[in-house]
Amino acid sequence: MLGSGRLGRFALGCLAALATLTPARAQAGPQTKPLPPLVFTGIPDQDESRLVERFGKVATYLEAKLGVPVRYLPVKSYPAAVTAFTNGQVQLAWFGGFTGVQARKAAPGAQAIAQGAEDAAFRTYLIANAATGLKPDKEFPKAIADKTFTFGARASTSGRLMPEYFIRQAFPGKSPEQVFSRVGFSGDHSRTIQLVQSGAFAVGAVDYSVWDLDSKAGKVDSKAVSVIWESPPFPDYQWTVRGDVEQTYGAGFTEKLRAALTGITDPAILEPFGRSKFIPVTNAAYEPLVEVGRSTGLLD
Repeated sequence: MLGSGRLGRFALGCLAALATLTPARAQAGPQTKPLPPLVFTGIPDQDESRLVERFGKVATYLEAKLGVPVRYLPVKSYPAAVTAFTNGQVQLAWFGGFTGVQARKAAPGAQAIAQGAEDAAFRTYLIANAATGLKPDKEFPKAIADKTFTFGARASTSGRLMPEYFIRQAFPGKSPEQVFSRVGFSGDHSRTIQLVQSGAFAVGAVDYSVWDLDSKAGKVDSKAVSVIWESPPFPDYQWTVRGDVEQTYGAGFTEKLRAALTGITDPAILEPFGRSKFIPVTNAAYEPLVEVGRSTGLLD
């Protein structure tokens, strides 16, 4: 049986041991607690296989740079990308100019943080089937009137918003439905090229970078379809992050994410985007699209 002196010394020894263990455990707890994955998405603006290649490489790169798990969530439509962002299902998204405007309007505090170097002055191509006889021109081709015409996705900047704006400027007081004999929406830029190339539509509006990518991939028959007009420049695609991201990943995470994106130099990552690099950007760069959206009635 322990004497009172030995019992006291034993108790004090236990307390001392606990005192040395408790701070270490308290300190280790937050450090070892796993962070939830940073989930991101992108608008499905072109061929699905190219999207998987593009975003899979981004996920691997960001995970290594940020030190947190990163996962890509594919979506089926432009509105689905906006919804996934605004409801918090994803924290980061590669948006077109107009979808970015829509998402930031619905998610106060969200920030545009990076864009492709080419996105500061993006362009739409009007393309035409060879059977139309339409030829390239620097002036807007008013001869497209009364022909069949396809936009891309309904919320696409280069495939709908800006071409509709230019069409309304060329034909004052008329909507596209009043200018053309039939109007369609292909859903994505690669599909627009295919539809005009096949003759399903006489004319279409397409993202110039997807045209270039598909041309390099041998998917464009230059004898069947060609570019007849190049638009004036406008701001387009960007990476947008939710305003509450730092509550999960810590103070300064937004800037860390911006630095990671603008630090991409690997051509294997950049080429599927059709971009030479990513550069910093802010919400203010997209104010012109807000005005265009309101003037065309496409933005509430």
